[in-house]
Amino acid sequence: MAAALMRIEGDIVTPQGVIRGLLDMAQGRIAAIAGTPIDTASAGEDGRPLLLPGFVDTHVHGGGGRDTMEGGDAITTIARRHARHGTTALLATTMTAPIGEIEAALRALGPVCRERGAQSARVLGAHLEGPYINPGRLGAQPAHAIPATLDEVLRLNTLAPIKVLTLAPEVPGHLALIGPLRDAGIRVQIGHSNGSYEDGVAALGAGAAGFTHLFNAMSALHHREPGMVGAALAHGEHAELIPDLLHVHPGAIRAALRCIPGLFCVTDSTAAAGMPDGDYRLGEYTVRKCLGGVRLADGTLAGSALTMDQALRNLVQRLALPLTDAVRRVSTAAADYLGLADRGRLAPGAWADVVVMDAGLELRRVFVEGEEIDVVADA
Repeated sequence: MAAALMRIEGDIVTPQGVIRGLLDMAQGRIAAIAGTPIDTASAGEDGRPLLLPGFVDTHVHGGGGRDTMEGGDAITTIARRHARHGTTALLATTMTAPIGEIEAALRALGPVCRERGAQSARVLGAHLEGPYINPGRLGAQPAHAIPATLDEVLRLNTLAPIKVLTLAPEVPGHLALIGPLRDAGIRVQIGHSNGSYEDGVAALGAGAAGFTHLFNAMSALHHREPGMVGAALAHGEHAELIPDLLHVHPGAIRAALRCIPGLFCVTDSTAAAGMPDGDYRLGEYTVRKCLGGVRLADGTLAGSALTMDQALRNLVQRLALPLTDAVRRVSTAAADYLGLADRGRLAPGAWADVVVMDAGLELRRVFVEGEEIDVVADA
């Protein structure tokens, strides 16, 4: 249970800027923020803690040695491990698999979406990454791609709330599904696609909301064939991006930041997140974590070992983003994309999802809906 009242002092990153002062939490919500506005560049001076909104991750396959497709209690372990790295809300993400296996994963996920477990991030719902993708752009997805039908997706949505669905719009019949899926409250993301620039523009016009792990597993930008990447950069309002600096070159990240207003960061994390080097499950595959990356036996990148606290450090320390913009990319932009006005920001009335870091952006404390998480070092 959240304490009746808790007060934290520090430099508070709010939607209006940084405030040096006090943040009060009560009954799982932010009760008040008071203090003096300061320049972002002086945040964290003299050892003052930084108070940031909890991270929102819309693409989480696993963590803590467990994979979403395992079903059972795997998602509980995953939500706990990511909470220890500052993620306070997430979408559990499935793999391309036979429909029966996806159904089993969603059945296990449904109860966790309805009630947050102790010491856990809030699981907002599912991101269905496949099986409705192009079999020619599987990336690290198993070869079980099939065309989508509206009836099937809506049936799966009764097992656990599908908040995001990745779809290749060039697959016959898919373009016509985008509008009905949007009307059902499911955000369609273009991904794992061999589609042309024109296919991407048509999908956006039909109501597609964004792009899944921009640049990865989609037709690339060429000056005479702009591809799906070109459609995203020219017309996209929202897109995921994996900032582990392995999936996307820093120069490409900078280009996307200039082009896509609502670009937000995801981990695309596997069971290897928060774990030592070794072999882990990703759907039906075994993947190996080594040298900071996660790969199939043939060397293909297969998700990541990234956590959102490291994503923030990469944005600020490696790409030199201002702290306030980096925070927007790991918290606020994803919450806005999901239509959540009370997450991803520190403001009175919002959920008390708070990350406390030092000036070096090392994690010190995490609160999920007012509950303090036991933050300990990973194995």
